[in-house]
Amino acid sequence: MTGPELVPFQQIVVKVHSRCDLACDHCYIYEHADQSWRTRPKAISDEAISWTALRLAEHAKSHALPSVSVILHGGEPLLAGPARLRRVCEELTAALDNVAGLDLRIHTNGIQLSSRYLDLFDEFDVRVGISLDGDRSANDRHRRYADGRTSHPLVLRAVDLLRQERYRHLYLGLLCTIDVANDPVTVYDALAELEPPRIDFLLPHATWDDPPARPDGSPTAYADWILKIFDRWDARGRPVPVRLFESVLSTLAGGPSLTESLGLAPSDLVVVETDGSLEQVDSLKSAYEGAAATGFDVFRHPFDEVARHPGVRARQLGLGGVSPTCRQCPVVRSCGGGLYTHRYATGSGFDNTSVYCNDLKALILGIEERTAPVTASPAVTDPEALLILQQDLTRYTLARLNEELDGRGGERWSAAWELASTIDESSLGLDEIYAHPYTRTWLHDCLEALRRQWPDAVALALRLESCVAAAAVRSGLGLSVRVGCPTGTLTLPTLGELRLSADGEPCEAEVGGTLDELVVRVAGRETLRVHPEKPRAGWRPLHRPGLDGWPQLVLDDLDPYRDCYGEPVRPAGDIESLAAAWALLRDTAPGRAAELAASITTLTPLRGAGPSVGRHAYGALGLGLHGPPADLAVALLRGFARAKLRAVGEVTDLLAEDGAWLHPAPWQDEPLPASALLAGAYERVALADLDPASATHAVLALKTLRDAPEPTVSGKRLIAALHTEAAGG
Repeated sequence: MTGPELVPFQQIVVKVHSRCDLACDHCYIYEHADQSWRTRPKAISDEAISWTALRLAEHAKSHALPSVSVILHGGEPLLAGPARLRRVCEELTAALDNVAGLDLRIHTNGIQLSSRYLDLFDEFDVRVGISLDGDRSANDRHRRYADGRTSHPLVLRAVDLLRQERYRHLYLGLLCTIDVANDPVTVYDALAELEPPRIDFLLPHATWDDPPARPDGSPTAYADWILKIFDRWDARGRPVPVRLFESVLSTLAGGPSLTESLGLAPSDLVVVETDGSLEQVDSLKSAYEGAAATGFDVFRHPFDEVARHPGVRARQLGLGGVSPTCRQCPVVRSCGGGLYTHRYATGSGFDNTSVYCNDLKALILGIEERTAPVTASPAVTDPEALLILQQDLTRYTLARLNEELDGRGGERWSAAWELASTIDESSLGLDEIYAHPYTRTWLHDCLEALRRQWPDAVALALRLESCVAAAAVRSGLGLSVRVGCPTGTLTLPTLGELRLSADGEPCEAEVGGTLDELVVRVAGRETLRVHPEKPRAGWRPLHRPGLDGWPQLVLDDLDPYRDCYGEPVRPAGDIESLAAAWALLRDTAPGRAAELAASITTLTPLRGAGPSVGRHAYGALGLGLHGPPADLAVALLRGFARAKLRAVGEVTDLLAEDGAWLHPAPWQDEPLPASALLAGAYERVALADLDPASATHAVLALKTLRDAPEPTVSGKRLIAALHTEAAGG
């Protein structure tokens, strides 16, 4: 069996008692296929507790785990009694001390819960989850005593205890097993009224041999039931976290699954039974007798041996561990094939879709349909929103640099940082610097230099002075900014450069003025006054070609961070080919040209043809400005498409699990990962006005991506918009 390296266990379920004081008729331990509980001791022994603590500590130390979660379980764990539970907590706490953090939890039906237990749990910070299926009618459907008596009042008493101020920090949440015969809204309201920190809705354990009840025969009865709760939860402002909903929303956005029952994350859970046996996830007892067994125990075997067990490994294979049908399903990233137990069928084992397959697909698509309009990033369809989010990302990166420096920039950094704050509060001058394409390239270079502990890291960061000086000039606030010039040249991003010493001797300048007159003072020298847009001796402004319909364009051959394209830059020269290419674009693709002009502010001339997209430099392209205008027009559109797709991907996740699948590409024989297919389609849509045939290939690629598993909610929104554009509608 192939798969990832050994996945260490970070969740340990310890069965402290194997019997229960209720007779719930939907319980997988007592009512389903595996009846091994009958032969096990009622309570876990002192020896088993000690060995469990020892094995967990050695496992955590061996794998350098920052923390482990231990769930005390049963049967009903409170039947073990306070003394035995204290022994468990003491042994685990002592064993993990100075090894790893310990997250202790207990899952109980709440019947026995009292202040005596909660005082113990407070001492060891044991958080308490309680099983409750809703209001009294819903709870009494399954959770009763053996003689049929209700358990509901006693469970509510336990919850009320947990809600008291002195115990509320121990309140973990409520676990509700779904029964579609109950009214979903009534169930949710009853649970939400108890103000739990979290609600877990659990599908009843079932297999293809023993399928779930479907009273109305609907193949999506469970999805319909859950979606009614989602609508209620959403309409009321999502007042309580619901793990099932949060997990689906996370995976739809490209994030991780938040529950074992969904998603492709590898299982990291092992169960310690009351006799010290080590077993796989407990729900497997629903499949067949012995399904959870491993043959290992805490007395003779380290946890690593269990982690190598074929059954454990099968639940750690991600996409490779689901059925062929699941691998091709567009919701598999969110669903993950469903809970492993729910795939079982005699003859084919677990190599099947979930018995809840239709429900899971309907649930995920239902949540996506309801939330996509507000969860998809506006950057995928709104160019102005993309520019704003890119600017916000630059602000965030500057804040990160300030944190990473942590005072190492000294007085000079502090002074520049304070001035930046002043300018930002009083004008828009700093916005131009945040929007400058090479600002974030500089910031990332600084962060990298700090991470690698390069000796010039702080000096690189002090370019902030130049950025603040340029912002001050743009602000018109009349501020003066001290700027160090280690090479004797003052470089002002978005404006130009001023040579202050012919021999490159370092100096320090005081920079002020406005966009009408730049004022530079160097101690002991005559004050320099220049117009920012007019060249003069020593002053080189940025070249602004003044193309009709592209007024903001500059040809930047000055910025020290422009060299981020992987090929040599060159001085700005003749722009005849560029002007002709731009005129061609405005005539043949006016809409695309207008968007390009609003987004691309900077071209850096390259010695090669390009186009090249710089690192973290949206708004700029590296381009060879020579060659036939028709070729240059294509290069402009192609470069803009690449830059824009990269920029969108920087502010929102478009794909997840990229590379796990390969898809046919209409423009070549070899299949491609989703990212390459999307990039190819994106470019072809951009070029459609110049090459109408490229739209045909784009439509085919986008149809493939539309039904693929990788796109997130934002990715799907982008694909849909591109498809509409490419199809001419």
